[in-house]
Amino acid sequence: MFKVWIDAGHGGKDPGAVGNGVQEKDIALKVSLGIKDRLEAEYENVQVLLSRSTDVFLELKERTSKANTAGADILVSIHCNAGGGKGGFESFRYTSASQNSIKLQNALHKAITGEVGGIDRGIKAQNLHMVRESKMPAVLTENLFVDVAADADRLKQASVINAIIDGHVQGIASYLGLKRKAGEDKPVTQERDINVPSKWAEVVWADLTDKGYFDGSRPGAPITREEMAVVVSRLLNNIKK
Repeated sequence: MFKVWIDAGHGGKDPGAVGNGVQEKDIALKVSLGIKDRLEAEYENVQVLLSRSTDVFLELKERTSKANTAGADILVSIHCNAGGGKGGFESFRYTSASQNSIKLQNALHKAITGEVGGIDRGIKAQNLHMVRESKMPAVLTENLFVDVAADADRLKQASVINAIIDGHVQGIASYLGLKRKAGEDKPVTQERDINVPSKWAEVVWADLTDKGYFDGSRPGAPITREEMAVVVSRLLNNIKK
């Protein structure tokens, strides 16, 4: 039985990075709980242990001490980023990491970027407590930037959170060589309702509909070139006025 330690960064009085209506601690916890549910439900011989399963504060030393005492086989610390200009995803290992930590990072980074897409800020090494003080192979992931509007908008979407979770699950399963349970296939993400605008677009959609650029129908559907031509025509006519 493999023991996987998932560390949801920050928590309680420490919100982590905050921006655009997103708190890092909330995303970290949501992703961590999702990883536990999916790994244990879909793969054999794996137990997922969590630094925290609720919104509580833990010192960094508490987190690594618990993981070391539990004899976890690997540790993955989940975070979001801030202050990164254009945003994106990046992962970290310790500056003098073991070969197994490097292999774990490579597996996670490849799987997460493949699922989430967007800007790949690269595989990095840094003297961070969570990857330095852990006795097992350890990686810290920085999943998009809460202070970059485009990234924050993505973090508000269930489909993106699911992609982040799936990326972590695939990376961990690949590194450990986990066997999928019989009859378990990768869950299909529920498709969005194209007749309901995304939360982050509600205000703009309503405004442009009121101004006559759109007719208010199918806000979540892809736009054709014909439809784009109509919108551009309405915009040009409005400018002429």
